[in-house]
Amino acid sequence: MSSTGTLRGITAMLLACAFFACMDALLKNLAGHYPPVQVMALRGLTALPLVCVYIAWRREAAGVFSRRLRWRLHLLRTALNMTMLVLFVYGLKSLGLAEAYTLTFIAPLLMVLIAVPMLGESVQPRHWIAIGLGFLGVVIALRPEQGAAFLSVGALAILVAAVCYALSNVLGRLISRTESSAALVFWTTAGMAVGGCLLSAPQWVPIQAQHTWVLAGLAISGFLGQMAIAEAFRHGQAAAIAPFEYSALAWALMLDWAFWQATPDAWTLGGGALIIASGLWLARIEAPAFQLDESANAS
Repeated sequence: MSSTGTLRGITAMLLACAFFACMDALLKNLAGHYPPVQVMALRGLTALPLVCVYIAWRREAAGVFSRRLRWRLHLLRTALNMTMLVLFVYGLKSLGLAEAYTLTFIAPLLMVLIAVPMLGESVQPRHWIAIGLGFLGVVIALRPEQGAAFLSVGALAILVAAVCYALSNVLGRLISRTESSAALVFWTTAGMAVGGCLLSAPQWVPIQAQHTWVLAGLAISGFLGQMAIAEAFRHGQAAAIAPFEYSALAWALMLDWAFWQATPDAWTLGGGALIIASGLWLARIEAPAFQLDESANAS
C-alpha cells in the first residue's frame, strides 16, 4: 500500500466525516418538525435517485438485481439500518450532535465482539481491554452521578442505534463476500424509502416548503459522504484510515455551537476522549507496520 494511496484515503475519510456530520445536523433539524420514522423515510427518498444515477453510471445494475442475492441478509440489514436511523433521529431530539456522536463511537468496539459469532473472528486480550475502556467511556459520558441522566431515553436510544449500526456493518462485511457494494447501498436505501413511507403513512406530516433546501442538502451530503467513504477504503489501508472517523466529533462540536449554541459538558468530553483513545489504541496495535515495509521497498 503506497503512502500516496494512504494519504488519499485519509483525506477522503476526513471529507466523509464532514459530509456525514452535515447530514446529521440536517436530520436533527428535521427531527424537530417530523416524526423520526418519517425523517428516516425522507433520508431514503432523497438519496435513492442519486444512488440510481450512480449505479447506472457505473453500469452495476446487473449485480444489484442479480438472482443470487441473499435476500434474507439484505432484509435483515435493511431492518437494522431503519431501526438505527429512527433511534438516532429520536435521540437527536434531546441530545446535541457531539453528545450523540460520543455514544455512537462505541460501535467500532462492538463490532469486534459481534464479529466473533458472525464472522468467526477471535477476540484477543488486547481487544477486551479496548472494549472495557470504551464501555467505561460510555458510562462516564452518561453522567453516572446524575441518576436521571443515566437513564435518559435519548441516550439509550443512541446506544441501541450504535448496536444496530455495528450489527449492520458486520452483516455488510458478510454480504460483501459474495455481492457488490452497489447492491448493499441500493437495497438499504430502497428499503428505507419504501419501508419508511409505509410505516410513517398513518402519521405523515406534510412537508413544509421551507424544508425543501434541507431535503436537498440531506440528499447531497449523504450521497457525497457515501462516495467519500468508499473512496477512502478503496485507496488506503483500513487500519490507517478508520481512526480518522473520530474527526466527526470535531465537526459535531462546531455544528452544535454554530446552529444551536450548544456545547457538551466535561462528562461528555471526558467519556468521548476515553472511547476515542481506546479505539485509536486498538487500531494502532492492529495496524501492520506498512510504513516499515514501504521504507524497505524504497531502499
